[in-house]
This record gives sequence, C-alpha cells and structure tokens, in this order.
Amino acid sequence: MQQPIQKKITFAFLLLALMDITGILIESERLHYLAKPLLIPALLLLLYFTKSEVKGKLLLMTGLFFSWAGDLFLLFESSQKLFFIFGLVCFLITHIFYITYFLKIRSGTISLLKKHPILVVAVVAYGVSLVWFLYPHLGDLKLPVMVYAAVICCMLLCSLFVFLKVNRKAAIYFLLGAASFVLSDSLLAINKFYQPFAYAGVLIMLTYCAAQYFIVRGYIEQEP
Repeated sequence: MQQPIQKKITFAFLLLALMDITGILIESERLHYLAKPLLIPALLLLLYFTKSEVKGKLLLMTGLFFSWAGDLFLLFESSQKLFFIFGLVCFLITHIFYITYFLKIRSGTISLLKKHPILVVAVVAYGVSLVWFLYPHLGDLKLPVMVYAAVICCMLLCSLFVFLKVNRKAAIYFLLGAASFVLSDSLLAINKFYQPFAYAGVLIMLTYCAAQYFIVRGYIEQEP
C-alpha cells in the first residue's frame, strides 16, 4: 500500500501529465513548457520516498534522470536540430539502464520468453517492420534510429523475460510500461519521419507518461 507521501506525489504527477497534455491539446506553449520539465522529477521523488528492500532503485532513478534530460532536449529541439540527437541519446541511455535493471532480477522461475519463444519473434518482427517502414524517410538518421529501435525492443523483451520472475502486479506494470514506451516512441517516429498526424503530440505524451509511471509503479509493487 502506498504511503500518504507517495499518494500525494502520484497525484502531483498525474496532475502535471494532465496539464502537459492539455497544453499540447489547446496549443498552450506556456502550459506545456511549465508542466513537461516537472514530470520526471515527480517520478524521481516517488521512487526516492519508496521504502523497499528490492534492489535496483538507483538504476531506475538514473534512467529517469536521463529521461528528464531527454525531455529537456526535445522540448527545445525546434531551436537547435542537434537537440533531437541529444534527446535520442539520452533516451537510449535510459533504456540501457532499464534493461540492466530487468536483467538484474534473479529468480529460478523459467522465463516467459523460454516458455513462449514466439514472443521474441513478434517483438523483433515489430521492430524490423517499423524501421523498414520508416527507412526511406530517415535521411542521415538511419543508423541512430536503427540502433534505438533495437535497444527499445530489447527493453520490451527484457520486461517479458522477467514477467514470471516477479510477482503478478509488478510484472503487469513492467510489461505495460515497456509496451507503452515502444508505442510512444513508434508514434513519435512516425509523426516526425513519415507524416504528422492528428493529435500526435497528445498520444505521444499520454503513452510516454503511462510508460514511465508504470515502470516506476512496477518497482513499487515488486516484492523482495
């Protein structure tokens, strides 16, 4: 059960997410620029105030820190094209820390991927299909996007790998978080490289906020 301080921070995060998404929806740059930089710090505070014997908190907090840096770079990418690359690198590092966290989870239980190897094929097929679809539109970013797609699909596979190695609640949150991250980044890539679509910003932020919250919630729900 969450402590009162955790409930307050969770409420603050949800309020900030709502403010940010509303800012995007009504095209209020002031609201968007106010709320977005505070989203990840709220989750960092939520993790900080989570008292748990589960190892790996520092890995998740470091990953969140790089997400925060990535958010800031992407927030100002219109003023400097290199900021998109910097943001991409920051989120790449985030996923590496999340992957490391998942792989450090130890259990004698057989992994979901070993029981159902078709899941590996499905995730790899999705990543390859997305890159194949976007490839003609990537320009000089072909290699970075391919690397990023490989890493984020690896992160999703890692969440599937530990699905049976943690308690049910944590497993579901981890999987929802990883899947939401893949969806968010896929929408961002399609909107940026292929063709802008209606409500892209809203959908991207909605899935991004869900992804980060679910992964943090997975840690909170994880039993030692």
